[in-house]
Amino acid sequence: MTTDPHPAPADTPDLSVVVPADAGPEALRASAASVLEQTLRHTEAVLVDPGRDSATTRAAAALAERHPGRVRHVTAARGADLRDTGADHARGTWVTFLGPGERLQKDAGRNLLAAALRTGADLVAGTWTRLPAPGEKLPRGAEQAEPAWQRPLHARTRTVGSLTDAPGLVVHDSLVTGCCVRRSLLGPDARPPVRHEEAPPVGDLLFGVRAALAARTVTLIPNIITTHRAAPDPAADAPARIAAAARAARLLARHGHPGLAAARERALLTDHVLPCAAALLRMDRDARARTAERVAPLLAPHLSADALAPLDPVARACLRLLADGDADGARDAAYALANPGTVVSPLTEHAGRVHWRPGGGTADPAADPLDVTELGLQYRPFSQLDLLNTVTRATRVQGRLLLVGRLVLPAHALPDRPEVTATLVLTCRDQPGRRLVLPADDIRYAKDALVWRACADLTRLLGARGVGDRVWDPALTVTAGGETLTTPLFAEPETVRPAGALRARPRLGRLTGDTWQPYVTAHHRLAVCLLGRRRPARLAEKVLHYATHFRPARALRRRLAAVAARRRRLAGQAVKARVYRTLLLRLPVRKGQVVYEAHMGKQYGDSPRAIHEEATRRGLPLRPVWSYADGPDGFPGDARLVRRWSWPYLWALARAQYWVDNQGFPHALDKPRHTTYLQTWHGSAYKRMGFDEARVKTQNDPQRRRLQRAVDRFDHFLIRAPHDADTLGRAYRLDPDKLLPTGYPRNDRLVAAREQHAPRPPLAAALGIPDDREVVLYAPTFRGGPGHKDAELPLDVRRFAEEFGSTHVLLVRSHYMERAALPATEPGTVHDVSGHHDVSELLQLADVLVTDYSSIMFDYALLDRPLIHFAPDLDAYTADRGSYFDLRERAGGPVVDTQDELHEVLARLDEADPHWQAARARFAEEFGAYDTGGAAAAVVDTLFAAHTPRRRPRPCPATRRRPAERTGT
Repeated sequence: MTTDPHPAPADTPDLSVVVPADAGPEALRASAASVLEQTLRHTEAVLVDPGRDSATTRAAAALAERHPGRVRHVTAARGADLRDTGADHARGTWVTFLGPGERLQKDAGRNLLAAALRTGADLVAGTWTRLPAPGEKLPRGAEQAEPAWQRPLHARTRTVGSLTDAPGLVVHDSLVTGCCVRRSLLGPDARPPVRHEEAPPVGDLLFGVRAALAARTVTLIPNIITTHRAAPDPAADAPARIAAAARAARLLARHGHPGLAAARERALLTDHVLPCAAALLRMDRDARARTAERVAPLLAPHLSADALAPLDPVARACLRLLADGDADGARDAAYALANPGTVVSPLTEHAGRVHWRPGGGTADPAADPLDVTELGLQYRPFSQLDLLNTVTRATRVQGRLLLVGRLVLPAHALPDRPEVTATLVLTCRDQPGRRLVLPADDIRYAKDALVWRACADLTRLLGARGVGDRVWDPALTVTAGGETLTTPLFAEPETVRPAGALRARPRLGRLTGDTWQPYVTAHHRLAVCLLGRRRPARLAEKVLHYATHFRPARALRRRLAAVAARRRRLAGQAVKARVYRTLLLRLPVRKGQVVYEAHMGKQYGDSPRAIHEEATRRGLPLRPVWSYADGPDGFPGDARLVRRWSWPYLWALARAQYWVDNQGFPHALDKPRHTTYLQTWHGSAYKRMGFDEARVKTQNDPQRRRLQRAVDRFDHFLIRAPHDADTLGRAYRLDPDKLLPTGYPRNDRLVAAREQHAPRPPLAAALGIPDDREVVLYAPTFRGGPGHKDAELPLDVRRFAEEFGSTHVLLVRSHYMERAALPATEPGTVHDVSGHHDVSELLQLADVLVTDYSSIMFDYALLDRPLIHFAPDLDAYTADRGSYFDLRERAGGPVVDTQDELHEVLARLDEADPHWQAARARFAEEFGAYDTGGAAAAVVDTLFAAHTPRRRPRPCPATRRRPAERTGT
């Protein structure tokens, strides 16, 4: 334990908690109660009363009288800062500050003090949560939010002596709460001075930066310290927050941290200004104009090219428009940020660049905040655009709802201005199949837009029952030039308010409702709702509310909720696995039944597909069953299909004579005694696998035993070279007798394509790839943890398309456990083939493979075509996961670290590739020695011998000579 360099007297409290009494008596009592309930008993609360509210003053005095020695009531001088006043009266060795209404977690004081005593730091910081802002969506079941940047900062306990080791402490508003400082740090001798004279929120935001600069060391802990921080008001606080962030940046630069100062400037835009722009969506026109007028002069100095460069193009445009004082334009841009892909501006093209509005463009397009070329919207046809459709007028005319709107029209969308028609479509929110379609009264071209008008007689035409169909969402469907586009209606409350209410005649009578009320949803879209405004409907609503909320009804709801929860548990995997082990494993075998699975049911492909198709071609008397995870599309029609982890899936596994998969059936499911399990596996090993993984080595003994039990189920394990026996066989502790040296059945078609020089497969025509284009397949490996994740591709796809789009076609194949969102590019230059079931077909189509260290490189080498390793993170990845060999030394193609190097290699591939042919041949021989083209036949002969007619045995491919040996080369 580190010795405290500032010992305190024995009667000094360990921790003083400064609580401002300016949020009302209830908030004060909640904050004080959280201090009194601390498990760190030697804690005092200093209630700082500004003296503005007599009820709060009485509450503070009562708390101090009720808890003498633990609660002290301090009255601040007029105009004095509450935080400084509390610090002056704090007696504890450590001091922490709560904001209005904030509360300490029960063990917060103990966690802070333990870390401080253990490390001797001057400042200890934990995490905090805040209440949601208006319109903010939280995860299901969550009542408070945590800043997105906070969790990585506090991922583990650590002590830093330099702020550059934990930049998030001062780049973001991390230290506004949830931290404690040594009281001596608040004295006049601290450098820089931590005390301040600024009014909140400027002073509160600067306090944390000053404290971090003054502290010799800072300890970060992962524990939640403070909760119930007030929801931010981005619009009201924006000017003060911009000023505070600017002063914090200057403070950091003055104390020798120019990099942190620049990062603070960038964070100002994302943390404070963009939320302010988003708040414009909730304001009326006058409030928007006032906010933009206040923020614009403060924002302009912060929009440097360096600060804007990392941002999304729409975010850059939003900030520029706000700095220009264009409140409506900034609001539209904020809507586009909340609804990615939406076009909210006319978008004009100039000198090959696309700009947000007419007149855009600078001498340096890259420095123009209104340049949105990289969004690729210019490549999308009219029917694939998501256009902002604004309701400019909503009113009631002779009992009907009259709507007038403006659909923004980019310059490239309908350049020839063909004839255009429109219909208004109202869709029932709870029953999307129910729709009311009405022709628009008028639609015509205007400058940069389509202006339309529609009148809906909701009373007569909208035949709602009144139960289960009370909310309807209008949209406009536009047809022009043979293309059709449907857009929701963006609206503002002040525009919809004049429409008032319209009479309703629900089919079940007026007791269910009597009024159609147009309103604006939380997502700023127009909707109409059936309400009960007259006495019969209001009385029926009260009766229904009483019937569903009095004591027996509440008890019934609790009982139904318990039944539903039990049903969910019974349908869970734990219960299914228990039933499988205790009952289903006793079922008799069904002769000839084979359960196939590829990549945990996500695909119909790989070696299980090749084995299935070989057995089907021979007409063997088998009963094939394929499992699927997400949907049965693309799976074979000549097999029984079962959803993974469903009861039919478990039934099929329990009765199967054979299991065939390439990754592993669920570990919780034991193999029946009568079943033969063939594990084809899905690739040779470059990274450490199985019991060689550092992650597995650090697991506890029960976890390792579960892995061993799962592996022990294998009866056969396919390998494609001695390398697999030395790596996978040893890493999974497999009996050598279980290893089948047949090669991978999925690679038979690759060997055939190499030997026969087959033409391009039909997939090229299906994708519309011209014969004169080189096909480049980009297939990176999986970098995340279990489950689907959004992948951030190392390759800049848009830049690749711009430089090689005229000569090459790029196919992007993300890993089956990831999703990759590709940017819009010129049509025909980039294709996302991640959803294609069988990667072997893609390998046959590719003229060049670009990968990193994915095992796909071992398969593609069999084709003897150019192979490029683009691996910017190769060293970091191998340091983290470990590897079985040095890729740079034994690769079958160039290994490049940057995209510039990749482009250079591709540009001169014809002259460079001959130098790699010998290395590629060695690579293929070393890692695919058994892949000679007959793997599927050999596996079928071995596995399904009891179902195969007797004939001359086929020699094992491992004993065959490769084609080069047969020709004597």
